[in-house]
Amino acid sequence: MKIRLFKPHNLSAEVHLPASKSISNRALLLAALSKTPLSALTNISDCDDTRAMLTALGSEAEIVDVGAAGTAMRFLTAYFCLSDRPHVLTGSPRMLERPIGVLVEALRSMGADISYEGAEGFPPLRIAPSRLHGGRLELRGDVSSQYVSALLMIAPMLADGLTLHLTGDIASKPYIEMTMAMMRSFGAEVNWQDERTICVAPKCYHKADYMIESDWSAASYWYSIVALSDNEHETATLKGLFDESLQGDSGLRALFSQMGVQSMALSQGSSEPRQNLIRRGATISRLDVDFARMPDLVQTFVVACALKDIPFRFTGVRSLRIKETDRIAALQAELDKLGISLANDGDDILYWQGSKQQAAASVPYLQPAADAVINTYADHRMAMAFAPAAMVLGSVEINDPDVVSKSYPLFWEDLKSAGFEVERSE
Repeated sequence: MKIRLFKPHNLSAEVHLPASKSISNRALLLAALSKTPLSALTNISDCDDTRAMLTALGSEAEIVDVGAAGTAMRFLTAYFCLSDRPHVLTGSPRMLERPIGVLVEALRSMGADISYEGAEGFPPLRIAPSRLHGGRLELRGDVSSQYVSALLMIAPMLADGLTLHLTGDIASKPYIEMTMAMMRSFGAEVNWQDERTICVAPKCYHKADYMIESDWSAASYWYSIVALSDNEHETATLKGLFDESLQGDSGLRALFSQMGVQSMALSQGSSEPRQNLIRRGATISRLDVDFARMPDLVQTFVVACALKDIPFRFTGVRSLRIKETDRIAALQAELDKLGISLANDGDDILYWQGSKQQAAASVPYLQPAADAVINTYADHRMAMAFAPAAMVLGSVEINDPDVVSKSYPLFWEDLKSAGFEVERSE
């Protein structure tokens, strides 16, 4: 299946964004741990990852398959250690290539009985009933923040609680702080003891009502669309975004403001919160950003900057190698089809020197082949990050567009309602 997206004659976007899957999956696990009924959770995400989490938590089967849901894999690895029955936790072929050894070793050090059904350090995992003791644990801080969040969320259930000391650089710290804030909403006592140590008291959760925010990473594609518009006064309204957000990705507002997109929070009376975007103002000549705190935005900004001819240097991108695909390699391959030569320095730096640099090297800029089709690599963010390219190219064709169901199932329908022409073909 392919989709061809055509630039709208007039953008008219008033979009209710999907709920955050990051918050939804944490809320579901905290609800399970606190015995909170699902009816107490408002605005649960309706996407593949959240459905995988819901299905797994409600399953009585021994074998639990979470598909491509990385968050569910990490969170459930910890959660099933508290179960009184065995589980085999597995997933899609790509999931079986994504490392989980650091989390498994951390849980084993607390008494978990976990074995590998296949390759050492990778799912599938066999998790047997065990008695976790908690206490003090040291963990590398530069690993996935989902490992840290998984350990923190089960910690109140442990007799000794947990004192978690993070060594080295701390990756994606906003996601850790999101987890801690949500834990407090369900009654946990969790705090930073110092800048590297988190303490969780052995105090059980209580039931709670919880409202889930809309997704700021989903908002990034609409910010990109407005940024890439040639209409100086293009606007879009995005519903459901909290101005004071738990999500680190809300930091995109400041970055896009440097690319000519102003964002204003609107809230009238009891109506839902929203952000109003308007294309206005000058664009910076270069963008240098450390994305360690918001890695899910890298693809959006790489594509937007390259299409606006803004040279950039992005650091903190190491985790992109182990996402749904190798996102660094995928970005390089697909941008090359559009006449953009993206470079990397090791695994932690992506950079592009701009059209003048390409011209100096006799590499034509932004000259896509007539038959160029963007591949998505089973990665929802590849599809959505490249969709705004239609604003510059006039149209863009994308393979396997339904991968967006992982986080934003109505993405193409929302684009169509905003004025884009959407054609599907085999």
